[in-house]
Amino acid sequence: MTLRLRAVAIVLVASGAFVLGRLSSSGTASAAIAQGHGSVIEHDSLVARNEPGTHNGGGRTTGYSFFSKVHDLPFVFRKRALHPGSGIGHHEQHEDEVYYVLSGQGELTLDGEKHLIGPGSAVLTRTASTHSLKQTGTQDLVIIITYPTAK
Repeated sequence: MTLRLRAVAIVLVASGAFVLGRLSSSGTASAAIAQGHGSVIEHDSLVARNEPGTHNGGGRTTGYSFFSKVHDLPFVFRKRALHPGSGIGHHEQHEDEVYYVLSGQGELTLDGEKHLIGPGSAVLTRTASTHSLKQTGTQDLVIIITYPTAK
């Protein structure tokens, strides 16, 4: 077996950091917590979960919750792939939240107004606003989502 195909074993180091893997030259999935400072690298394939559309949005999605095991991180960072027919249901926002569209098309309803969004669209939803998002088109609507963690 070549070096680039070998997996890196899980190692517990004295500082309490874990080394879970690394990117091979072929782009294999990776995750690592650096020793000392706690920086983290994670890969889609290690955090992907098949989930229903959030907030009762319907359909199926793939959710990617990055850095969910990192303590004291002041924000949430996620990616979500909304598969054809799925969505994020209508809900009131309780903290500022940002959506950024990586690919696909969708219809965002923000405070009752409908907007078409696609790659390169960034959406800021403010506290007390309402919104929902529905995947449209033939390919997955893939978005990045970030918001502050609860205090």
